[in-house]
Amino acid sequence: MDSNRYKLLLLGGAVRLYFSNTSLASLIGNRVEFATPLNSFKRLQEGVFLLQQGVDPYGGDLVHESPLLLKALSGILLNYAQWLPILYILFDLCTATLLYLLSHTFVKQKLKQQQGECKDYAKDTEELQYSENDQFKIPELVLLAYLFNPLTILSCVGLTSTVLSNLLLALILYTMVKRQLFICVIVLAFETVRSLYPVVLIAPLLLIFARRSVGLSIAILMVFVTSCFAVAGANFLVMNSWNYLDGTLGFIFYFRDLQPNIGLFWYFFTEMFEHFRTMFLITFQLNATVLYLVPLSIKLRKEPLLLATVLIALMAVFRAYPSLGDVGFYLALLPLWRRCWKFMAHGFVVFTFFLITLSMMGALWHLWIYAGSANANFYFGATLAFSTGQIFLITDLLFAHVKRVFCLYNGQRILIDGEEARILLE
Repeated sequence: MDSNRYKLLLLGGAVRLYFSNTSLASLIGNRVEFATPLNSFKRLQEGVFLLQQGVDPYGGDLVHESPLLLKALSGILLNYAQWLPILYILFDLCTATLLYLLSHTFVKQKLKQQQGECKDYAKDTEELQYSENDQFKIPELVLLAYLFNPLTILSCVGLTSTVLSNLLLALILYTMVKRQLFICVIVLAFETVRSLYPVVLIAPLLLIFARRSVGLSIAILMVFVTSCFAVAGANFLVMNSWNYLDGTLGFIFYFRDLQPNIGLFWYFFTEMFEHFRTMFLITFQLNATVLYLVPLSIKLRKEPLLLATVLIALMAVFRAYPSLGDVGFYLALLPLWRRCWKFMAHGFVVFTFFLITLSMMGALWHLWIYAGSANANFYFGATLAFSTGQIFLITDLLFAHVKRVFCLYNGQRILIDGEEARILLE
């Protein structure tokens, strides 16, 4: 299987390299579905240039990447710009490798857990249980789902910084599964200070490392907060100014740029009266962060990785500046829950939603912006349907998990008055 993994990585890298040398790279770099004010390569270039000229990149409203990343990438952008696509491809391949490794570890842990629980399982549930073959099958499916998903390929080809976000998220999940607390907290703090929304991943982190200890939970939270301050301080040392906070976290929270994207914020705040802005801004940001955190954490307290997957998916739907690269990342995690697929009832509906809406976005954008024969309602209708499809997928996965757990202990055939009953969630 290792040789197959390396072949898939090489093939995935070759596909990205091929498209990086075509006109598709510049096209994707300008598409609002992939490039947002937060992850746009052009804005990153502008930030590096201003930083090198001694000008505060956050003095205007153009640059929103963290100072540490601007500083880290400045040498490559200024001296070896032609090698930058190779660097992004390597980042993407590292992400795929981390996802493969965490999948392998996750399945091994599930098999070990099953050994202690299988005596309580019903007799007809073998197909719902993880098998030895899953140690190879599931990691390979995860690898394929990330390497050859058009959304992740095009995100890499367009040189969006979503590639870096995906790498950091994969590292967070990998260190969670491997029980490497210190690295997990540091990386999560860095990504939180950079893009705000990953702060919700503190919940699965606490469930893994401190499920039954309040004192340890408080200690981890204190380390996390301290790490956030340390990362913020490091950014301050780069800029010698706190302006970057308003240009990064402030820009995300206050949603100052109404450029269209695949999210739900831009259309609503374009149409809304200004004196209602603060109330709805807080409402939308709560919806994107803490609104679902407590109920999901309670329900999925025994499945922290599933909780992390659902939270990452909800981030991709409800965050202020989402991109298709964010969607591609959580789609690659779905094979982890292969044993739940039997109960996922809306697969065809979700696939149809994705296929049609993704096909329509480009056409409706052209009709709106270039042809002038449509308006914002057309484009927002497509993005709203796409978000609806994602919600169908997330809820379908959650319901499938609940049904699988129920059937493991009660059997797949439940008889009431001698007739087979159907399991419905209402």
